[in-house]
Amino acid sequence: MVQRIKAIEDEARSRIDSASNLAELEELRVRYLGRKGLITELFNNLSSLPAEGKPRFGAELNRVKTLIGSLLETAKEKFSGQARKVSSSIDITLPGKGQKRGKLHPITQVMDEVIEVFKVLGFNVVEGPDIETDYYNFEALNIPKYHPSRDMWSTLWIDDNTLLRTHTSPVQIRVMEKTKPPVAVVVPGRVYRRDADVTHSTVFHQLEGLLVDTNVTFGDLKGVLTAFLHAVFGKDKKVRFRPSYFPFTEPSAEVDVECTSCNGAGCRVCSNTGWLEILGSGMVDPNVFQHVKYDAEKYSGFAFGMGIERIAMLKHGIDDIRLFYENDLRFLRQF
Repeated sequence: MVQRIKAIEDEARSRIDSASNLAELEELRVRYLGRKGLITELFNNLSSLPAEGKPRFGAELNRVKTLIGSLLETAKEKFSGQARKVSSSIDITLPGKGQKRGKLHPITQVMDEVIEVFKVLGFNVVEGPDIETDYYNFEALNIPKYHPSRDMWSTLWIDDNTLLRTHTSPVQIRVMEKTKPPVAVVVPGRVYRRDADVTHSTVFHQLEGLLVDTNVTFGDLKGVLTAFLHAVFGKDKKVRFRPSYFPFTEPSAEVDVECTSCNGAGCRVCSNTGWLEILGSGMVDPNVFQHVKYDAEKYSGFAFGMGIERIAMLKHGIDDIRLFYENDLRFLRQF
């Protein structure tokens, strides 16, 4: 027993002396003095010793227990002193580094700006599902099955009847199914297409608009969109409407704004035309009204749609849409 106690003492001295941090000292304390430690185990075995040997061995165990406790405390003070020394070397008069504050993504900023303009013009904001049916995404919008105009949307199909919406226009149908005219809504949200290059992304953001009431004319459409473009790009920018084709509007028009880079003089950005295409628009086709049981003889309306990424690129002079999604903080911090 005496040799066993001596061996534990020598081992404890050596291991405590070579410990390199407070965590190691705690492990050693548990090893020797813990409830299942070596010293505790020997104390528990005293009852099995002869009566005449118990006092001697008990005293020796108490001595080693006290010694190990003292060695551990001394070692702890050494490490605590080193920590205080490191702490005292810090110059608390130096300015703090601080935390950089996050900001809204540039797409979110532009989307919020566009929505706010239409709110001022009297439009309500509604949203709809990203996963749509063939009926809402195409058929109810005057795009029947197997019609060649479906190729315009590069659709991502989930099954024969379900798809990732290619535009936010399906929400127009959902709104008109539940609401009687007058209707004035804008629909912001993500859309999905099989298209990806410097000016296109598989996932991007659109804002769709719809206004239906009695006696709505193409002049109302021009007035609303001109007011919107002047609010976003400046009142000095010219706006023009060009004839175009969309299955769910007739007549249809593309809307251009004077080039933001050359102010109409002609440059690489606008392909030397002086104009930038911004959005598509038109008067709602009567066939669309049939699907929502609106009386086309009584009501008329207009619709329009725009890509938020495109507006953001033109506002900020960005020539690659992929920059919005690469999460490069050097780019994002500019906004």
